[in-house]
Amino acid sequence: MTGPTREPAGIGIVGLGVISRQYLDTLAGHPRARVVAVTDLDRSRAESVAAELPGARVTADLEALVAADDVQVVLDLTTPGVHAHVARACAAAGVDRYGEKPLAADLASSREVLAAATAAGTRVGCAPDTVLGTGVQTARAAVAAGRIGTPTAAVATWVSPGHEAWHPNPGFYYATGGGPLLDMGPYYLTSLVQILGPVAWVQGAASRSRDERTIASGPRAGERVPVEVATHVTGVLGHVGGALSTVTVSFDAVGSHARPIEVHGTEGSLVVPDPNRFDGDVELRALGAGGWEVLPPEAGFEGAGRGVGLLEMVGAVGLGDAPSSPRAGGEVGLHVMEVMSGLLDSAADGRRVAMTTAPDVPPLVPLTPTDVWRA
Repeated sequence: MTGPTREPAGIGIVGLGVISRQYLDTLAGHPRARVVAVTDLDRSRAESVAAELPGARVTADLEALVAADDVQVVLDLTTPGVHAHVARACAAAGVDRYGEKPLAADLASSREVLAAATAAGTRVGCAPDTVLGTGVQTARAAVAAGRIGTPTAAVATWVSPGHEAWHPNPGFYYATGGGPLLDMGPYYLTSLVQILGPVAWVQGAASRSRDERTIASGPRAGERVPVEVATHVTGVLGHVGGALSTVTVSFDAVGSHARPIEVHGTEGSLVVPDPNRFDGDVELRALGAGGWEVLPPEAGFEGAGRGVGLLEMVGAVGLGDAPSSPRAGGEVGLHVMEVMSGLLDSAADGRRVAMTTAPDVPPLVPLTPTDVWRA
């Protein structure tokens, strides 16, 4: 963690796949956070990334990275099946971990991630941090201010024909820990938790259209990968506050005209922009109004990119020192994993599944300009 002298937090990155570029764009050059070490199964890829970052080096493996004296927090960009392994290594070494979503490949492993960190006295952050941008945070502020009255319902929709159409190595999307729910669901479910609070129960249904997918691009084009998970999931979430959210995520649809998230209340309705992005227009239609109005940004990090949640975790965004509970934190990540696990369990046996976790919703992010959180 950063101390009174405001020395940059030392970050070690494990996993340098496709998503790493977006994180590097956010972290590179930040005055209060510095990437000091990287590691990847493909050493040449690690060497290429390290060459871009002044002072960064390549470590032989994860164990060497977490043992380094100048690494205070590990950024875990590995595939979901590896998240729990990385988290255990971080806890054993006494370093904090911020990881890509989901928290781990399944609910049991996710619980182990937080238990290990608690026992070690380390902190856990978890994507998505897109919910800290002006899109979701402005929508949350509007609901909190009573702009839609009492929230009653929400609808969240994301559909796609499948990631094999563009990803050169899509196998993990169709293995345990993948599927549209665990891949894209965290963006939508985390947004709903931010806006409407934790979930008390879920009921779901799921299907799988086919048992194989064909890679469409890259050196493996034409190769078939097995499908082990549900590729269309839908369900209802009963929030603790009483609102009902209906969620659909799919790798089995070509497209949709549906808005990403709509939130309805007794006095109005909100359109929430794409939660896979940080910004976008929040639209409000008040009861009795003739149409929709675009709300100006009222909260959130302006111009943010992936990694702002990690920067907030280390106290590098101008909102004070490193918090004990990051806004993009493990407790919410565990709750979202329990929601997803509950939807799949419900789909398998038809029962309503009660949640056992109910995290506090993180504090609203005040409207924070780019030149503040990057300073």
